[in-house]
Amino acid sequence: MPRTWIVLAIVYAAFFSWYTSFEGPFTPEEVETLLEQIAEHSPDEDLTAIRRFLESDTGDDFVMVNLIDSPAKPKPIPGVSPDATTAEVAARYMEHMWPELLKRACHPVMMGGATAPAMDIWGIEGAEDWTSVGLMRYRSRRDLIEIAANPAFQGPHEFKIASMTKTIAFPIDPWYQLGDPRFVLALVFVAIGALVGRRKPPS
Repeated sequence: MPRTWIVLAIVYAAFFSWYTSFEGPFTPEEVETLLEQIAEHSPDEDLTAIRRFLESDTGDDFVMVNLIDSPAKPKPIPGVSPDATTAEVAARYMEHMWPELLKRACHPVMMGGATAPAMDIWGIEGAEDWTSVGLMRYRSRRDLIEIAANPAFQGPHEFKIASMTKTIAFPIDPWYQLGDPRFVLALVFVAIGALVGRRKPPS
């Protein structure tokens, strides 16, 4: 096999192993242990949705849909200047999140700002106004739980609360996208390998 193909195969295997979860879904025992830990930390929290989220684990990636309504002025928070903007406070939260997300191959799929109030609402009140929407890809449910359970997350989480008026977040799984990086990178590497292979060696 030409050297080019070997290098491309090694690089792709490294990327694929980083981008893909191989740990499998949560076992029933793991689900119960996690729920007990959450209940101990937050005894008043309703665990119905979390239980369903954990028990429906496929071990594969999923996307969290986030609808966000941000205030014109962030809520007061210790350690933050009274003149700070909502975007600056939200950025303080993401300073912690981005490293934790990216090292686990979690990243945005789509992000954008709302251009008008909700144009179709059924069976819900107070959902007319939203500021932005984000679709975040997580490599697995395990990765999300690891991030949320990290004690270092508790402090930065205050910045998230201060920068939002209301939010709705729910997971979608299974999901798919035509531009899956694993597929796109494979096509790019095949094209590179084919082009390099067509080059005639110097005589």
